[in-house]
Amino acid sequence: MNPQINLHLGAGTKILSNYINHDIAPLDGIDVVHDLNIYPWPWADNSIDSILAIDLIEHLDNFLSVMAEIHRILKPGGILTLKVPYWNSVYAHADPTHKRGFHEFTFHFFDPDSHWCKQRPYYTNTRFKIIEEHFVILPFAPYMKIPFLGFISIRNSFAKRMFGFFGNLFSNIILDLHYKLVKIDS
Repeated sequence: MNPQINLHLGAGTKILSNYINHDIAPLDGIDVVHDLNIYPWPWADNSIDSILAIDLIEHLDNFLSVMAEIHRILKPGGILTLKVPYWNSVYAHADPTHKRGFHEFTFHFFDPDSHWCKQRPYYTNTRFKIIEEHFVILPFAPYMKIPFLGFISIRNSFAKRMFGFFGNLFSNIILDLHYKLVKIDS
């Protein structure tokens, strides 16, 4: 039985054991140094069991190419866990190296069960099933810290619709989006 191969893209200084730690900079603990804006990435087709991409994708130039490359290197049924900033949150705009923020429906364009994907299947052949999706909120962030109140994860579908509605009207309601996606062969 082959050992599971896990890849931590954009690890920075958060080195994880049991992962291949990647970054653009040759930092301590980084196993693979590569600029992810250069294709192909240095991993073989269908070679990775799981990918962790936390606070990474928003820094890259071509979102659709990134998703296609992740799809290429993941094994069938492989898992992508990611976190990205919401389109109108301070987290999307404060960092001068961010290229974009993300809407709650962005990743639905890759899920063949979603009406977004069904309406625009020609955008990409890259397919992932969304198995986990939640919004991260922190009331009054980053301007007023409320003692003993940390990040709140919104997972309930009705609550996500409500927070999504208000999050599109007012900035800094939703700060980040968290997803877990499974590779579907297309």
